[in-house]
Amino acid sequence: MVIKSLLILCFFAVMVAVGLYCRKHSTDVNGFVLGGRKVGAWLTAFAYGTSYFSAVIFVGYAGQFGWIFGVSSTWIGLGNAFIGSLLAWAILGRRTRIMSQHLNAKTMPEFLGTRYDSDKLKILASAITFLFLIPYTASLFNGLSRLFEMGFHIDYAVCVIVMAVLTGVYVIAGGYMATAINDFIQGTIMLFGISAVILAVLSKHGGFMGSLAEMAKIENPVMPGVYNSFFGPAPLFLLVVVLLTSLGTWGLPQMVSKFYAIRNEGAVKKGTMISTLFAIVVAGGCYFLGGFGRLFVTQEQVDANGFDSIIPTMLSGLPDILIAIVLVLVLSASMSTLSSLVLTSSSTLMLDFIPGVSRSELSEKSKLTGMRVLIAVFILISAVIAIVQAKSRITFIAQLMGVSWGALAGSFLAPLLYGLYWKKTTKAAVGVCYAFGTMLMVIQLCVSLGLYAPSGAFAEFVFQNSLYSGVFAMLCSLVIVPVVSVLTQGTKPAATDDMFKCYDITAVVHVKTSLGDEEDA
Repeated sequence: MVIKSLLILCFFAVMVAVGLYCRKHSTDVNGFVLGGRKVGAWLTAFAYGTSYFSAVIFVGYAGQFGWIFGVSSTWIGLGNAFIGSLLAWAILGRRTRIMSQHLNAKTMPEFLGTRYDSDKLKILASAITFLFLIPYTASLFNGLSRLFEMGFHIDYAVCVIVMAVLTGVYVIAGGYMATAINDFIQGTIMLFGISAVILAVLSKHGGFMGSLAEMAKIENPVMPGVYNSFFGPAPLFLLVVVLLTSLGTWGLPQMVSKFYAIRNEGAVKKGTMISTLFAIVVAGGCYFLGGFGRLFVTQEQVDANGFDSIIPTMLSGLPDILIAIVLVLVLSASMSTLSSLVLTSSSTLMLDFIPGVSRSELSEKSKLTGMRVLIAVFILISAVIAIVQAKSRITFIAQLMGVSWGALAGSFLAPLLYGLYWKKTTKAAVGVCYAFGTMLMVIQLCVSLGLYAPSGAFAEFVFQNSLYSGVFAMLCSLVIVPVVSVLTQGTKPAATDDMFKCYDITAVVHVKTSLGDEEDA
């Protein structure tokens, strides 16, 4: 207990100290929200990765999908690395950085509102962002507090309150730069922590090969040995999970905002590689670890305590020093994601929603003060929901996260992607995409709450859980936007051609970057 307490106290002290140190970078809105657009490759890549992977992944998804798919759940982590990180940086990174600066956009709603020349779209995007990030934030508290109950036997509500207060302190003090530096520290802990935990857990059954052999012995009435097979017992469902957790990041405001703040071209290239390697280790490691859950937990235990109890049970028998490392690891993952979520929510509400509704321009000081107040309000709301949710019958972290990701990615992925690459995207198409994504996930939420029962084979398939409906929302949005745009060219923003000129500016580069236009001899 002494070791665990000292590590946690040191961790908290460093986080708060970084927040206070970074106050000098958050004296204006640009510095508070984007770090002055001067954040380097390592900080940006780690901020992206730690915002991506949290207790929701480590406790919720790794436990649930490791149980369902067995060792093949590792594909989810690899999908996160190559689709959610590598492709996201390659396709969105450079263009988002260029156009967001050209449009002077600091948030996703501001970018969409300016790109499509519509204050209504900006206000709607801000409202969607704020509302659907709340359940995601609540799910972070849930996963972290389960591990703290295991390690310290502290009441759930106390864990939620302590985490909320400490995160609020360093984000309110230091803004984006504080979160970026803390994300780097937290990400380093995650890299070493997940590696140590995997080795320790697998050693209980004779290492990797011994654990695989034990997984092969687990009975499955339909497919014997399926839990250590290449694609597991449900390949289609596995694909759905990979798509939601990987492609979904392309439309999440707290993820895309990292591209607004990166320093330069070199940082984009380096950050792409760093982010991908980080995801391979952390996400791949989490899902790989969860794939061996059936060696530690019985079906009866899962029925009694839920999927969210699998990872804590796997870790409960570790030595005290490793338990301490796990607690700091998950604390790092959760606080980094939480800080990103609250900064995203408060900034879009203060910079986009309130001025848009009130039709008045606020001073720089008022915006900064307002964002800091809203950070505290957002954390308070999320903490209350987390405590209430823990006592309700909706206990699956994955369901909460799925609804949030589905609504945000279903609403924003296609408008962002086409807005960066296709001049003919229209306001009407974006509005339809907003409506479709949010309404679909509201229906899903009603289904999850038991307020609505879908009828018909197709509806039952789509709404069987938030993962299927979330992927359906994203894929449909990629079709809805171009189809509606073709039919509504009259609503295309008049200044689109001028917006895209930012990509045509000539830049002089070194020969090591480009060989030039010389013809082959």
